[in-house]
Amino acid sequence: MTTTRRGFLGLTAAAIASIPVLKATAADPRYLYYGKYGDGVGIATYDAAGKITAAGTLSGVGDPSWVTRVGNRLYAANEQDAGAVTAIAIDAPGNLRKLNRQTNGGSGPCHLIVANGYVISANYGSGDLSVQKLKSDGGIGARTDLVEHQGSSPHAHQVVQVGQYILAVDLGTNSVYTYTLSSAGKLTLKYQVTLPTGAGPRHLAVHPSGNFLYVANELNSTIGVLKYVDGKLTVLNTQTTVPSGSPTNYPGEVIISADGRYVYLTNRGHNSIAVFAVNGDGATLTLKGTPSVGGTNPRHCIIDPTGTLMFVSNQDSGNIVSFAVDAATGGLTKKSTFSAASVVCVNV
Repeated sequence: MTTTRRGFLGLTAAAIASIPVLKATAADPRYLYYGKYGDGVGIATYDAAGKITAAGTLSGVGDPSWVTRVGNRLYAANEQDAGAVTAIAIDAPGNLRKLNRQTNGGSGPCHLIVANGYVISANYGSGDLSVQKLKSDGGIGARTDLVEHQGSSPHAHQVVQVGQYILAVDLGTNSVYTYTLSSAGKLTLKYQVTLPTGAGPRHLAVHPSGNFLYVANELNSTIGVLKYVDGKLTVLNTQTTVPSGSPTNYPGEVIISADGRYVYLTNRGHNSIAVFAVNGDGATLTLKGTPSVGGTNPRHCIIDPTGTLMFVSNQDSGNIVSFAVDAATGGLTKKSTFSAASVVCVNV
């Protein structure tokens, strides 16, 4: 691989929400699904203590470097030169069935979302966004738009829905773009904010209030706080994500706890999770600690629906590490390690 690095005929958001969600009982195992470089989406179970157990693989899904869950569907970005996205049905917890794979017109898709009956993918290699209509069964249909970012070496890295807008993060152009999405699946640029020189924004997380965004800047190892008002972004402040004297470091994923009290960021190089306390209304952050991830090159992290467990995907060491999350302090305690070659994301 060289690029590492609403419509009536579509399935609307309301239609997706109406699909019955397959819920496990308290006695049943909890499932997680993980993406990796190579073939297949991994399947595993985990218990309340964070112990992870292998439960199979859905093969025939190439390089699923990002996997998103929407009800009883998974959508995977196939990060290959000829980019594609794959739709997967969850017929029962842990029982996956491939619906279809559809090229998206870009190269190296590394992130995607489902919004208003469309799949929108961010193509790292070609530096553009692809929009595709969803079919009535949740499969992926025809492309409705392909929007290229302008500037030096565009590398679209993430796409997020915030209220009525679609936000796209581009590491190469050092910008976050705000788009509207029409009912015909067309993106129209509304705003663009450029971050401080050399930042390299990779991913962002949204405060529950919707008033602030937190951006992981890959190239200068900082996290930025941005004010958000009706689609418009303003940079408020930035700070480092690692202690002084740390090795060269490249932030990966950034997430926020459901209560909005803590922000977590993966440090690739320092191989840690930066734990930030959110101050006041969310306009500033305080670094509380950088515990080890128990592996190398932590690409992604996620907190499970209970809010009590975090899973970290360590790409180079090939493992998923679980942590207990202290809701009061935001602290992390390592619980279990699970081997998974070239793992880059986990969803639950």
